[in-house]
Amino acid sequence: MRMVDIIMKKRDGGSLTKEEINFFINGYCKNEIPDYQVSALLMAIKFVGMSRIEIFDLTEAMLHSGEIVDLSSINGVKVDKHSTGGVGDKTSLVIGPLVASCGAKLAKMSGRGLGHTGGTLDKLESIPNFKIALSDEEFFSAVNEVGMAIISQNNNLVLADKKMYALRDVTATVDSIPLIASSIMSKKLASGSDAILLDVKYGEGAFMKTKKDAYELAKLLVEIGTRFNKDTRAEITNMNEPLGMAVGNSLEVIEAINTLKGHGPKDLTEICLHSASTMLLQAKLFKTREEALQKLQENITNGKAFEVFCKFVEKQHGDVSYIKDISLFPQAKHTYQVHATTSGTVKQVKALEIGTISMILGAGRKEKDDAIDMASGIVLNKKVGDKVVSGELLCTLYTEHDDYMDIVDRLRDAFVIDPTNKKVKLQLIAAEISKDDLN
Repeated sequence: MRMVDIIMKKRDGGSLTKEEINFFINGYCKNEIPDYQVSALLMAIKFVGMSRIEIFDLTEAMLHSGEIVDLSSINGVKVDKHSTGGVGDKTSLVIGPLVASCGAKLAKMSGRGLGHTGGTLDKLESIPNFKIALSDEEFFSAVNEVGMAIISQNNNLVLADKKMYALRDVTATVDSIPLIASSIMSKKLASGSDAILLDVKYGEGAFMKTKKDAYELAKLLVEIGTRFNKDTRAEITNMNEPLGMAVGNSLEVIEAINTLKGHGPKDLTEICLHSASTMLLQAKLFKTREEALQKLQENITNGKAFEVFCKFVEKQHGDVSYIKDISLFPQAKHTYQVHATTSGTVKQVKALEIGTISMILGAGRKEKDDAIDMASGIVLNKKVGDKVVSGELLCTLYTEHDDYMDIVDRLRDAFVIDPTNKKVKLQLIAAEISKDDLN
């Protein structure tokens, strides 16, 4: 078997066999197939696509290119969630304690942020001394004792994805649905959980720009998980404005804490409760969503969810005093309030622009090795549908940089204000997909 023949076959519209896919994945992981040939195949896949069977076989080959985590030493049903990324998405910090407070076990491996999207690990590392790298024994112990743990991805998992993603990033082949789906699901399947919830975002601040594309990806992800006998479900959610009010690492941790105490933004609270209730149904802890939602709300009111968050931080060596007293988090060197210059109704808050500006302020990375400022970011004061009077506060920026004034007008322009006061409302959860929707 030759790699050049596999490239030609896919280039000309053919379907690759399981053996051909295994040949290229195994050969690439062993450094027997060079980057330039894999680049050519990735571009052919980008243009020609793959059949469902090819995608299943690619996912399986990638899954077995590294270790598969055995979570059998963790008691109970293990649940996991994955978001395709967005601006202000701190849902894992809220959902984890919520589901753990109800008896589910969240064993989650997460990643860092790059570009305009934030990473869960970066947010957690804004808590002093928080440890994201745990041994398997520490990881299992934390989940058994606390009900949850969020750690960095095991370097031995899905070697093929690590090698191919770096190549896709520099060959303009990132936005291929077969490659996206196999990348996401090979990692989720290798992480070992019994049930997986996928939050597939669409809109201006998301990777998938349209609801249609998000639905296509979500359905494929659920199909893959179902084929591998995992209870896999997906929610398609709106990212045409930032989620919640805070964008930035410690700022988002603070917002997550407030949400667990029952004082979070309406949209963040809504999506976290909905996702958490789905995960509790997947864990078979409740028979109906209504029962699950009632228990989740109860655990916010009685403080159990927040208590789990404190134990989670403490178990991973974080300074829990910051969680109990958010005033301890350091504030950025510069704070600047941005005010409206017109009156009307907020028609749009440009999520991509807010995320990009937050990155420029120091809250994110342009390159994967860039250092970030944990206290930098943006806190919104207005969202889509809110009334605004000229001179009213739109948002506050936080940064360590001295030359931030250059982007104040750009930040103000990220708020599109309709002077006609026409009513506007975003639909937060557009659709849900489970195995019952695949036929």
